[in-house]
Amino acid sequence: MRYLVLFLLSLMIGLPGKAGIPPVDRDESRYVQATKQMVETGDYVDIRFQEESRYKKPVGIYWMQAAVLAIGGQGAESPLWIYRIVSVLGAAFAALATCWAGTALFGRPAGFAAGAIMAALFGLVFEAHIAKTDAVLAALTIAAQGALAQIYVASRTERLPPVHLSWVFWLAQGAGVLVKGPIVPLASVLTIAALFAFDRNVRWLRDLRPVRGVVLAGVMVLPWLLLITWKSGGAFWIESVGQDMLGKVGGGAESHGAPPGYYLLTYGVFTWPFGVFALLAGLVALNRARDDARLLFLLCWYVPFWFFFELIPTKLPHYVLPAYPALALLAGWALAQSQPITVSGLRLWQKWLLYPAYVGHIVVTVALAGAAIAGPIYLGGGFNPFGIVAAIAIVGTGFLAIAHLSGITIRRAGYVAVASIVAYGSMFGLVLPSFDRMWMAPRIAAAFEEHRPCPQSVLASVGFHEPSLVFLAGTDTVLTDVNGAAEHLLDDPACAVAVVPAKDVNELRGLLSAEGANVDEVAAIDGVNYSKGQRLSLRMVRSAAE
Repeated sequence: MRYLVLFLLSLMIGLPGKAGIPPVDRDESRYVQATKQMVETGDYVDIRFQEESRYKKPVGIYWMQAAVLAIGGQGAESPLWIYRIVSVLGAAFAALATCWAGTALFGRPAGFAAGAIMAALFGLVFEAHIAKTDAVLAALTIAAQGALAQIYVASRTERLPPVHLSWVFWLAQGAGVLVKGPIVPLASVLTIAALFAFDRNVRWLRDLRPVRGVVLAGVMVLPWLLLITWKSGGAFWIESVGQDMLGKVGGGAESHGAPPGYYLLTYGVFTWPFGVFALLAGLVALNRARDDARLLFLLCWYVPFWFFFELIPTKLPHYVLPAYPALALLAGWALAQSQPITVSGLRLWQKWLLYPAYVGHIVVTVALAGAAIAGPIYLGGGFNPFGIVAAIAIVGTGFLAIAHLSGITIRRAGYVAVASIVAYGSMFGLVLPSFDRMWMAPRIAAAFEEHRPCPQSVLASVGFHEPSLVFLAGTDTVLTDVNGAAEHLLDDPACAVAVVPAKDVNELRGLLSAEGANVDEVAAIDGVNYSKGQRLSLRMVRSAAE
C-alpha cells in the first residue's frame, strides 16, 4: 500500500503542467527533437538534431521516449506531454526506489518517509516536468546504490545478502550507462572508495558477483556502442567523451563554468522544502556514522559525489541530483527515531552550518512565492489569481518544513509532502504556463500555422534559433540569417514563410526588392528569449510581388 501511495503522490506532484508548459530551451527541446527525428526516420541507432549529430549523451532516454510515443499511437506527431511521461515515471520510480532502500536499511516508517521526501524535493520535481535524462537517472542511481548499501550492511553484520541485489545493481549500472554514460558507475565507485578509506575492506565486493555483473552490463551496453561507433565513424566517442565529458572536467563547458561552492549556494533551491531538515539529519548522522554502517554508507554516497562535482569547472544544478536520495534516506532515518533528533546534539561548527541553511530556505520560499505572483504580471498577460494560491501554498509548505524543526515527525513530514502537491501543482500547472512573453516558440509556431500558405510550407527563423522552435514548427525549420531568409523566400515565393527581427525587416525588404519581390508582414511576436536574456520583437513575413 505504501508504494501505491508514494506512486500516486509522485503523479500528483509531477503531472500538473505536463501539457501547459511549452518545450523548455535548450536541453529538453534538443532531446525531444532528436527523439522525434528517430521516429520520423526509423533510425534508432543514430542521434540527430536536424542534420547535426547529437552524441553528447547515449541513446537510452531517446529509446524510452520513442517507446512511449509508440504506445501513445501518434508517433512523431505526439504532443510534448507524451515525451514527458518518461520523466514523470522516472521521478515516481525514484521515490519508490528510495522507499525500497530505506525500508531495507531502517524499516518501513523510515522508508516511506524517505520516499515521500524524495518525491517532494524541488530538484526531482523540476526534472519530472521536462523530458530529459535526470529523473530516470535518479531512479537508476537509487536502485544501484540501494542494492549496494544492502550488500555492504550485510557484510558488516556478517550476513549473506540476497542474490537478487547483485542483479539489481548491475542492471541499474547497465541501464544507467545507456541513459547518461558514467554517472551511475561514478556514484558507486566514489561510494566504494570512501567506504574503503574508512574500513580498509573490499572483501564484501565479492557479493556483487563482479564478473557476472560486468558481463551482464556489457551485454546491455555494447551492442549499441558498437553500432553507433560504426555508424558515426568514431565521432560518437570524440563528441561524448572527448568534448562533453572531458570538456566538463577540464573547463566550463557551454558557458556553465562556476567556482567551488556553487552547489552549496543552490542547495536550498533544489532540496526545498526538506533541505534544512535533511541537513540536520546528515549532521547528526555524521556524529554516529562510526557505529552505524547504514549511516556511514549514506554519507559516503553523498559527500564524495557532491565534492567531485564541486571540483569540476562545469556546473549545473541537476548534476548533484543523484546524491540527494542519500539525504532523503538520512531524513527518513531521523524521522523514524524514537527520540526526535535535536540541534542541541550537534557540535558548534555543525550548528553554524544550519544558520545559512535556515536563511537560504526562507529566501527560496519567499522567492518562489514572489515569482508566482510577479511572474504573470511581468512575463504574462497580467495578474493571475492562481499566483496567490501558489504563493500561499509555497509559504505554507516552507513554514511547515522548518517550524519546530527538531520536533518534526513523520506525520508532519507527510503534511509537508501533501502541501507541496498544491504548491507545485499551482506553480507548474497554473502559473508557469501563463508566462506568455517568455514562451516565444509556441507563439511563433502558432502564427506560422495560422499564416502558412501551403501545407508543405517551411519556416525560416532569423534572430530566434532556439531548438524549441524546430520541435514545434517542424524538423525542416531553417535557422538562418537575413540573407538566408531572403534566399528562402525567393526559392519558394508561393509557400515560404520567415520570421525576422523587426529591425531587420527593411534589410530583408531591400534584398527581395533587388529580385523583384517585396515583403508582406503577416504577424508580430514580441517577447523575451530567456535563454539569452534578451527582448525580441519579431515579424512574420511572406514574399509578395512588387
